[in-house]
Amino acid sequence: MDPRPVGMFDSGVGGLAVARALLAAAPAERVLYFADTAWFPYGPRPAAEVRKRAFAITHRLLASDVKLIVVACNTASAAALAELRQAFPGVPFVGMVPGVKPAAEQSRSKHVVVLATEGTLDGDLLEQVVAEFGRGAQVARVVGRGLAEAVERGEPDAPATRARLRDLLGPEISRGADTVVLGCTHYAFLGPVITQEFPGVAVIDTSEPVARRALDLLDAADARSPGPGGLSVIASLDPDGFRARAARLGIVPAAQEAAR
Repeated sequence: MDPRPVGMFDSGVGGLAVARALLAAAPAERVLYFADTAWFPYGPRPAAEVRKRAFAITHRLLASDVKLIVVACNTASAAALAELRQAFPGVPFVGMVPGVKPAAEQSRSKHVVVLATEGTLDGDLLEQVVAEFGRGAQVARVVGRGLAEAVERGEPDAPATRARLRDLLGPEISRGADTVVLGCTHYAFLGPVITQEFPGVAVIDTSEPVARRALDLLDAADARSPGPGGLSVIASLDPDGFRARAARLGIVPAAQEAAR
């Protein structure tokens, strides 16, 4: 047993989808979540800048004695996950990988869409995943400009957000795409909206598989927490505003910590 918290970070509310999945499966765990709101969004930023933030946040989480770190952000995983593992060999890391494999396996038309940020679509990680698991399928890449911002405002279901989704996904779906891979943790909160706007289109969200992977690592190390569990948050800018936005998405942290 290990009562220390699981560390987790993202640029904003997106990674809370992973925290929610982890706590649903293991309510005795404690999650310490760092929202890098001062640098939101990560997607358009250069990879070197995102990597620098990932290292700074990792140091902050380790200062709180976390037992494992989930990089709950596709852009940060693409930019920094390999380097984090090399720099902190004693720390277990779990990162986000776009769900191309299940999408390619499940798609009837063998035409799937990866909806993601620029940082994820331009990264080597996606290319590796497509090369390994996307063979035999047409994998279209769509930049979800404006979507993370809509979710961060707590407006995943707003008319403007729905219109943006129709504009972004409509062309590929009209050409036969039947599966959408959510390549940004913010987009997990858009999954139900996509399903409503495009009936019959499957949505692949990796929040739950990533949470399960983290719990598998804890099980292998006999490091589950005896409880009590819960969610604590750190926000690098406007922590009260962050908590309010999280609440609009149905997630209410139990505690708040200082960024430094």
